[in-house]
Amino acid sequence: MEKYKKLHDIINIKNAFYSEVGIGILANTILFLFYLIKFLFDRRFKNTDVITGLLALTHLPMLLTMGFIATDTFSSQQGLWDDITCKSIIYLYRILRGFSMCATCLLSVLQAITLSPRSSCLAKFKHKPPPESLSFLVFLWLFYMSFSAHFSISVVENSNVTSHSLIFLSDSCTILPMSYLLRNVFSILGVFRDVFLLGLMVLSSGYMVTLLCRHRRQCQHLHSTSLSPKASPEQRATRTILLLMGFFVLMYCLDCIVSSSRTLWSSDPVVVLSR
Repeated sequence: MEKYKKLHDIINIKNAFYSEVGIGILANTILFLFYLIKFLFDRRFKNTDVITGLLALTHLPMLLTMGFIATDTFSSQQGLWDDITCKSIIYLYRILRGFSMCATCLLSVLQAITLSPRSSCLAKFKHKPPPESLSFLVFLWLFYMSFSAHFSISVVENSNVTSHSLIFLSDSCTILPMSYLLRNVFSILGVFRDVFLLGLMVLSSGYMVTLLCRHRRQCQHLHSTSLSPKASPEQRATRTILLLMGFFVLMYCLDCIVSSSRTLWSSDPVVVLSR
């Protein structure tokens, strides 16, 4: 009875995951096509438009890669992937995930630059052409990937190792056991990388909120004469920024927790059941 209950739970998780992937692919396809049409027919193409279009385009292969990994995870057959496939798929996912994280970080910084006043030190970056923004994006992405290079070596196909202390990434792929020192070094570097990028986004969002609050105080006498009970545009923008930033940080933390809990040990009954 317990076995069938777990099997039912796995089927529900599988259906929910594939539904989320499908919705994500549809939404990002629409967003990418929107910015592609805007790029072809609108000459007023801003840096934020370039980054948002690239972000949507990056999410498409990333979601497809997640679907491939999930297919292997939920598959009842073993040995579907060889060693090269494991290294390629897992590292491709890390590359796309890193690019998505860096593009989101840069998008937040560009939005803060757009809102900055002329007297600000950031004003000189307002009219930078898109190639310069793309250059900074590549720099951030290389910075991110420098902390994930070990995945191209440590990820192998399950049949190539015989250790009992394996951490599974999918049904076919696993991470080679590492020493206590190396495991902690990579963990600390990963935390430093994520804190740096998230810190940039938090600082950018905080800067935008500060500018909006300052602008609201300067125009307070105008708003005070209004009889409308609605919130001011600055208040609505501030709430939107805080909501989006809080949602992103929450989802990123949940993603890290899920990614950590997904590294199941080979003795886990759920893993044995799914095979």
